[in-house]
Amino acid sequence: MEEQIEDIAGQNSGWRGSAEVWLNAAYDALLETGVDGVKIQPLAKRLNLSRTSFYWFFKDRRELLGALLDLWREKNTGNLIKQTEAYAESVSEAMLNIIDCWLMPDLFDARLEFAVRSWSVQSDDVMAEIEKADQQRLDALAKLFIRFGQDERMADVRARTIYLVQIGYISMQSNEDLAVRMARIPGYVETFCGQAPTSNELNRFYARHNFET
Repeated sequence: MEEQIEDIAGQNSGWRGSAEVWLNAAYDALLETGVDGVKIQPLAKRLNLSRTSFYWFFKDRRELLGALLDLWREKNTGNLIKQTEAYAESVSEAMLNIIDCWLMPDLFDARLEFAVRSWSVQSDDVMAEIEKADQQRLDALAKLFIRFGQDERMADVRARTIYLVQIGYISMQSNEDLAVRMARIPGYVETFCGQAPTSNELNRFYARHNFET
């Protein structure tokens, strides 16, 4: 979603864009200026397209905002749940699968998460979506720990510890240096799941993030 939107200027006057182009522009506007910036005329100006072109792809602004929420649900909630279900031989390896989300924007878009949470302050409907997503994510994290033998009470506590720490990172818009954060990963894993990662688990984790210790 963050890739550069294709240059419209060279297109002929009959070109209307596409649903993806309009959604990309809405995504960028949401991240840059918040939901109040996601309006049809400013998006048309951004894209150098006519306002009427929008209606070939979306019924109205409400439908476009719904598409942004669909994107957020699929990318952030959907991918986080998939990571909780990913193969792991140990709970510490499973925890590293979760941490992948916090380091890979393709898995979990922290900027979009911040923007949607900010949007929820202005909308009860979006706040309800946030609350639903929070519960789905917490349930998935708790199930991970139950799968590895934790009782339900501790699984719930560990899930909340992981999730609230990460939401704190997002809310604070932390720009922690990658090397610093990577150095903290083993301690986070041990804190979150009660088991330190093995050297092999850490090496595989670092390798998939192209990080050299």
